Amino acid sequence: MGMYKKYIFPFLLELGMSRFVLERHRRDVLTEVDGEILEIGFGTGINLSFYPEHVRRITIVESNIGMNSKANKRIKSSPIEVDIHTLSADSLPFADGTFESVVSTYTLCSISNIDKALSEIKRVLRPGGRFFFLEHGLSPDPNVQKWQNRFNSINKALADGCNLNRNIRELIECHNLQISKLENFYLEKTPKIGGYTYKGTALKNRG
Repeated sequence: MGMYKKYIFPFLLELGMSRFVLERHRRDVLTEVDGEILEIGFGTGINLSFYPEHVRRITIVESNIGMNSKANKRIKSSPIEVDIHTLSADSLPFADGTFESVVSTYTLCSISNIDKALSEIKRVLRPGGRFFFLEHGLSPDPNVQKWQNRFNSINKALADGCNLNRNIRELIECHNLQISKLENFYLEKTPKIGGYTYKGTALKNRG
């Protein structure tokens, strides 16, 4: 792992992801999580303070060990027990149907094998389980899309593989997860190419 990815990018990610403008949306998307919970792309652990009071334990996966320093400080000061796995979401070491809830916030943009990761998310969800997501992605505005596509390769290089132009809704639905709740909007105080937001919940069917 290079110096930039291990030391510099975690610092930059912490600055960007801990902005006040994101707090309400993190809290909203986590309101209904319950049961056995998996969070993919834990990062520096920002979500910990936004989980509902009834949550006492979560399982997390994070592939970038550079995130550990800040994440460990948050874990030590949190009442939530955290079971840590250092790996990517595209190869989860859990049995089928392990979790009632899977959480992803600003993670689907940067997983290189996104199709495999979403297949894994569906696999480890129990029938009737829910996938809670807060992600940025492809705008419906052709003018914004143009700039998202132009800057995508630069953004991937600077932001540890983060894509500006993934259609999050389409990706989720292509893996037979049924979206039951969805809000789309441009995040305030954020450039449009990186601020078009998908916030919602998808279900794994019981059938």
